Amino acid sequence: MRTVTHGDVVAAACAAMATSEHDRRAFVLRLLERAHVADIYRKRTGCAHPLWGDGTLMAVARQGQAAFSEPFLSDSEYLETIATVIDALLFWRQRTHAA
Repeated sequence: MRTVTHGDVVAAACAAMATSEHDRRAFVLRLLERAHVADIYRKRTGCAHPLWGDGTLMAVARQGQAAFSEPFLSDSEYLETIATVIDALLFWRQRTHAA
């Protein structure tokens, strides 16, 4: 997966808000895996993955969305979702770097 930016975290959190609170961590982990696969594909072929984009988390999170509206940081559910994205990212990095 390509380097994760603030925009990637925001896009993933916004996409995750559309899922149930119970399913959000698993959803974000799927996004991370798809971004990783897309990045491998991009490196091997020189082209973006046909479904998952250029290997960024944002490309996978915004799949099928022309635009999204970021909630305000005063929205507790959004803050919790950002925390879920960061927690899943830390878990994914530890898991992939341990292998």
